[in-house]
Amino acid sequence: MTTDIEIARAATLRPMPEIAAKLDIPEEALIPYGRDKAKLDAAYIDGLNGRDPGKLILVTAISPTPAGEGKTTTTVGLGDGLARIGKRTAICIREASLGPNFGMKGGAAGGGRAQVVPMESMNLHFTGDFHAIGAAHNLLAAMIDNHIYWGNSLEIDERRVSWKRVVDMNDRALRDIVVSLGGVANGFPRQTGFDITVASEVMACLCLSRDLAELQERLGRIVVAYRRDRSPITCADIGADGAMVVLLKDAMQPNLVQTLEGTPAFVHGGPFANIAHGCNSVIATQSALKLADYVVTEAGFGADLGAEKFFDIKCRKAGLTPSAAVVVATVRALKMNGGVAKADLGEENVAAVEKGCANLARHIANTKGFGVPVVVAINHFTADTEAEIAAVRAAAEAQGVEAVLCTHWADGGAGAEALAETIVALTEGASHFAPLYPDDMSLFEKIETIARRIYHAGEVIADKKIRDQLRDWEAAGYRDLPICMAKTQYSFSSDPALIGAPEGHTLPIREVRLSAGAGFVVVICGEIMTMPGLPRHPAAEKIGLDDEGRITGLF
Repeated sequence: MTTDIEIARAATLRPMPEIAAKLDIPEEALIPYGRDKAKLDAAYIDGLNGRDPGKLILVTAISPTPAGEGKTTTTVGLGDGLARIGKRTAICIREASLGPNFGMKGGAAGGGRAQVVPMESMNLHFTGDFHAIGAAHNLLAAMIDNHIYWGNSLEIDERRVSWKRVVDMNDRALRDIVVSLGGVANGFPRQTGFDITVASEVMACLCLSRDLAELQERLGRIVVAYRRDRSPITCADIGADGAMVVLLKDAMQPNLVQTLEGTPAFVHGGPFANIAHGCNSVIATQSALKLADYVVTEAGFGADLGAEKFFDIKCRKAGLTPSAAVVVATVRALKMNGGVAKADLGEENVAAVEKGCANLARHIANTKGFGVPVVVAINHFTADTEAEIAAVRAAAEAQGVEAVLCTHWADGGAGAEALAETIVALTEGASHFAPLYPDDMSLFEKIETIARRIYHAGEVIADKKIRDQLRDWEAAGYRDLPICMAKTQYSFSSDPALIGAPEGHTLPIREVRLSAGAGFVVVICGEIMTMPGLPRHPAAEKIGLDDEGRITGLF
C-alpha cells in the first residue's frame, strides 16, 4: 500500500502565488519560506479589517481510539470537496508538535489523498514557529531566575515560582527537576519542571491574539510567581514581555500552504486539546474568514475536549459564530468503543458498532447543545460493511442529524463532495450558537457545568485548597474567565479505560492553574500530564533517511 509520505512526495506542488491568488491575496503580501510555504504579511492582514466574514465550519470527532478517526484528513477532504463544487474555500489547522510526531502519531497533516503539503516540512520544524514560542517561554523563565539571583527586588517567594520551562518533545524525565545546583554562582536551588511547548501559555497567548499589540498585552499579564503575601508577579513585572514579543514577531504571522488538490491552507499555532485549548490561531481563522466564503477548521481530539474549548474559549474570546459542525466517526473506532479489540476490527460486528454508537450519540448531542447545525462524516475504511455503515446512519438519524459516507482518504476531494453539499445546505439556515455557560458564573460552577453537561459526570471532587484557590482568583478579578479542562482524550471521564458513554462517574480535580495572559483557568483532572512521555516503541525508531536522502517513517 502506498504510504502517506509517498503520496505527498509524488505530488506536484503549485507555486505559492498561485495558491494565494485563489483567495485574491497579492504576491507582495506573501513572505516566502522556501518554494512551498509562505507567511502572510502583518500589514496586509490589518488591511482586511472591515470585510464580511465567510462561513466557519468546525470539524470535530468521537472519542479517539487506536483505530483512528481521521479528523484532520476529513478537514482537508471537506475543504477540497467544497472547492470542487465551486466554493471559495480555505482550511485552518494547527501545526504539528515534534513530541507526538516522534512519539505515537508520526505526523499531523492528514492522510491518503487528503493531505496538506509539504508533508515532511509540516511535521518537522515547519517555519520555526514552535521554536520561537519555546525560546520566548524559556527567556521568561531565565529572567525570573536571574531576577532572584540579582537581589529579588520584587520579593518573589522562591517556593511559589509557577513558571516552568518547555521543550517541544515528549520527555517524562523533565517533568520534575531541580535547577540552580552547583553552588552560589548558579543561583538559588529550587524544584521546578518542564511542560511540552504546546502546553505553554505563550502558545495560548499567540493563538488567541489578533495582533502584536494584543500579544504583548497578554504576555505581560501572565502570572509567573507570587510573593509571600500571595500577591502575584507578572511577566510585565519581570520586564520580559517586550523581548518575548520580538521573538514572536514572525511566528505571529499565519503560514499559508496547500492541500494535494491546491486548496489554500492556513497552518498556524498548535495547542493540544487534552492539556490546552486545542485550536489554531485566531489571527489565521479571522484572516481566512475575510478571504474565503467557507473556512474549514478543526479542534483537537473528541468533541468533549476540542469542540467544547473551541466554542467556550476561542469563539467566546474572538467573537466567532460557527455556521456548522462535522462530527467524524469511523466504523473501526465505534467498534472499539463497543468493546472490540484492535486485532479483531476487520471482522463485521454490527452489535459492537451499535454499542459504540452511544459515544457518537453523546458527541452529537453535546455539539448540538451549542446551537450549531451538525452532520456526521463516516470516514470510510475498506473493511467497513454495508450493515455496519447502516448502523452508524441509524444512530445519527436517531439524534436528528444526517450521516454522510466519505471516501476522501482514497479519493481526495471527490470523496467528500456529498459532505460538502450537505454542509452548504446546513449553513444556509441560521446558527443559534451560544457558549455553554455565562461569563459571570463562578469558576467552580463552570467546571461543574462542563463535567455534568458534556462529560455526564455525577460529581466533581476538589479539595478545599483547590476551591479556596478558585475563590481567591475570583476575588482578584478572574471570575469571568472560561475554563480549559486538561483531561484524558480517550474517555468522557478521567479514566482512559472507561470507554463509550459513561454516566454518573466522578471527575477528580488534581490541580488548577491560572493562565491570566491567555485568559482562562486550566483545570487538571485525574492523571493527565502536561509533559507527555514516549511509548515503549516510539515512532522515532522508524523515522530516518533512505539512500537518496529522503525522509522515511512519517505517516
